[in-house]
Amino acid sequence: MARTTFQGPVRSLGGVYQQGPASIVSITSSTTLTPEDHGGRIISVGGSLASAVTLTLATISAATNPTTSGPGQDPNTLNNQGVVYTIWVPTSISTNSLKIGTDGTDKFVGTIVMNDVDTDGAALVGFSAAAANDFINLNGTTTGGVAGSWVQIFAIAALKYMVTGTVLGTGTVATPFANS
Repeated sequence: MARTTFQGPVRSLGGVYQQGPASIVSITSSTTLTPEDHGGRIISVGGSLASAVTLTLATISAATNPTTSGPGQDPNTLNNQGVVYTIWVPTSISTNSLKIGTDGTDKFVGTIVMNDVDTDGAALVGFSAAAANDFINLNGTTTGGVAGSWVQIFAIAALKYMVTGTVLGTGTVATPFANS
């Protein structure tokens, strides 16, 4: 297949790659993330935020294709399993926090590795999501959010977002995972 250029979001049931300036989305205020606007892109957030920013992930839909959709996979399906959100902090979060949350029903599984950049304690620590965790809180210090922090979140199944990433913290580091 020849290389084709599209303008606007493209939905693929078999995978696609992106490049260019539209593949990075800058966010400076609280936002509900959607597969169409944020999935598969790098979400850049951080710096001197005017107030705390909450990124709310789309509710995971594991809906099956309707029987009226015809043969093969339906490109109009509501199923959003497989959507990946990559959140990057290009400049340290100062004063305020960055919260990444679900709808409260969907929960996180997985691990975030924290690098204590001021090395006053353990240099590298891993934090795993507990069964009830539906928030990731980065505060710019102890729970991460120093410039260079990143988290990837995958919609893997009904009610489950898998998370991985490396966040940079200072002070006595603590888990970024929390309950709503």
